[in-house]
Amino acid sequence: MWATAVGVARVRALETERENALFRDPLAQAFATAGGLGPSSPPPGDEAARRRRQGVAFSIVIRTKFLDDLLQQASASGVRQVVLLGAGMDSRAFRMDWPEGTRLFEVDTAAPLDFKASVLRQERAVARCERITVAVDLREDWPGALAAAGHDPAVPTVWIAEGLLIYLPEDAVELLLDRISAQSAAGSRMGLTLGSRGVIERFGGDAVPGSAASMWVSEMPDDPVGWLAGYGWEAESHTLRERAAAYGRPISTPPQREEGPGGLISAVRR
Repeated sequence: MWATAVGVARVRALETERENALFRDPLAQAFATAGGLGPSSPPPGDEAARRRRQGVAFSIVIRTKFLDDLLQQASASGVRQVVLLGAGMDSRAFRMDWPEGTRLFEVDTAAPLDFKASVLRQERAVARCERITVAVDLREDWPGALAAAGHDPAVPTVWIAEGLLIYLPEDAVELLLDRISAQSAAGSRMGLTLGSRGVIERFGGDAVPGSAASMWVSEMPDDPVGWLAGYGWEAESHTLRERAAAYGRPISTPPQREEGPGGLISAVRR
C-alpha cells in the first residue's frame, strides 16, 4: 500500500510547482521520482478516470494544508510531541518550522521507512526537529513501540492520521482511536481525514484492482463529532468544500447532494 504514498508525494510535488501553492514540499518530487513517477507521466485511463484522479488530487492538496495549519496551531499552543501514523512520504519534519524541543515520531512499516530513508540520504535532507522513525505495523503493538522510541503519554501529543482510516476496517479504526486516546494527555490534539459518506461507491466501484481507491473500505460515521466525543475528544468537522473556499481554491461545481458533516477533523483532548 505504500506505493499510494508515492502517489500522494507526486500530488504534493505538482502543488509545490504552482505559483500560488498552498504549501511547498521540496522533497515530494524526489520521493515520486524514486518511486517511478516522473515529472510528466500522466497515467492512462478514460475521461471519467481522469476526473476521479483530479478529485482525489484536489482533496490531497486541501487536506495537506488543513493538517499543516492544525500542526502549527498545536505547536503554538505548546504541544511538542507529534505522531504521524502511517507516515508514508510525509516530509513535515523537513519542510515545516518547528519550535525548539519538538519531537516528531513517524510510525509506519519498515518498507516505506527504508525507501524514504534512502531518498532522504540522497537529498541530504536535514530535519528541522528531532525526528524519530518507529517501524511497526499499526495492526501490532504500535503504542509499545512508540513508548520504546521515547514517546511520553503524560504530556500532550498532536496525532495525525492522514489518508489512513479509509483503508482500515471499522474494528481497526475503533482500535486505533482507543489506542490514540489511551496515549493522549489532556490538551492533546488530533487531525484525521475520513472518507466521506458515499465516496467508496463514487470512486471505488469501478476502481482498477490494486489502485488506492480499490482498497478503500471505511467511511466516516454519520456524526463524527459525537463519535469522537465518545473517546473523550472535542472535535470539529470541516468539509472539503468549505476548507477549499477558505484557502482560495473554491470548488466551482455545485454539490451533487445535500452535504453532511465533512471528513476533515480537528479535535482536542479534554
